Amino acid sequence: MAIAARRTKAGAPAKAAGKNPAKTAARTAKGDSKAISNTPVFNKDEELHAYREMLLIRRFEEKAGQMYGMGLIGGFCHLYIGQEAVVIGMQMASKEGDQIITGYRDHGHMLACGMESRGVMAELTGRRGGYSRGKGGSMHMFSREKNFYGGHGIVGAQVSLGAGLGFANWYRQDGRVSMAYFGDGAANQGQVYESFNMAELWKLPVVFVIENNRYAMGTAVNRASAQTDFSRRGVSFNIPGEQVDGMDVRAVRAAGQRAIEHARSGKGPYILEMQTYRYRGHSMSDPAKYRSKDEVQRMREEHDPIEQVRGRLTREHKLGEDEFKAIDAKVREIVNDAAEFATHDPEPDVSELFTDILLEPAQA
Repeated sequence: MAIAARRTKAGAPAKAAGKNPAKTAARTAKGDSKAISNTPVFNKDEELHAYREMLLIRRFEEKAGQMYGMGLIGGFCHLYIGQEAVVIGMQMASKEGDQIITGYRDHGHMLACGMESRGVMAELTGRRGGYSRGKGGSMHMFSREKNFYGGHGIVGAQVSLGAGLGFANWYRQDGRVSMAYFGDGAANQGQVYESFNMAELWKLPVVFVIENNRYAMGTAVNRASAQTDFSRRGVSFNIPGEQVDGMDVRAVRAAGQRAIEHARSGKGPYILEMQTYRYRGHSMSDPAKYRSKDEVQRMREEHDPIEQVRGRLTREHKLGEDEFKAIDAKVREIVNDAAEFATHDPEPDVSELFTDILLEPAQA
């Protein structure tokens, strides 16, 4: 299965980038494409940073899935396992003050922003130490301190809100860029295109990141989308787009740097189609019978974003098994601590039912 196939002017699939995952396609506003064939190189510190951050998301999500199965987490729970390179690569490309907003597959984005594992897990279990004091759950966590403006349960809603963040940045001339994440399913929502139009009209500093994990809620993209090259979705609005191997954190960071610089320099919005893959179902309640186990296993073996970095650290930087075990042990310690906290932290007081509802008038 190819990870980042691009399309030529005639619309025919080009050589699959699964055999050469370095290749992505930048697309101009007119719809032409150009190959970017040089995979960027990470130094040892960059590889280690990417490895630790992606591993933290992976282990956190595995623990969240386990706790959901134990009945400690209720409601909906959408895991990010397999897609870790997207948000980590984008964060490596961003600057302090840049904002993130996303949909309901959001735990990885929170951790990537630097939100505390304890607070995220406590919110999942409905405890007072959670980021929304236990009242929001998986889909409703925010941190203005970390410039994370929420996971959102309404499909596509975050795109227009992300454009609004971009408008605020444009109005204030503060040099910040908003990154609005959404999936291949949400890409067909009408409000997405209204946001595209407004963002390009006013040259808003927004990067639209489409996390194309190929199945939306459970329907393959070729059955649900007439145009499956999502990097072309902005063509009618003159928004440039680029297809990216979303399983390679190096390719993600490089594309993110190009897109963010485009937006920050006043040229307007940019679309990045991250071709990625989720290993679990749409949510914890989804058995994912619409795809084969062999397909998932093949993706894990051939394209896993964490194993790619581990392989490079082993081959090129001579990291040994003991060093990897030490990193994994530290990450598991963080995640286990978060789970312990989220299990024993008290539930919100009943009085919390009446907070954050009305805006109280300012005192004279």
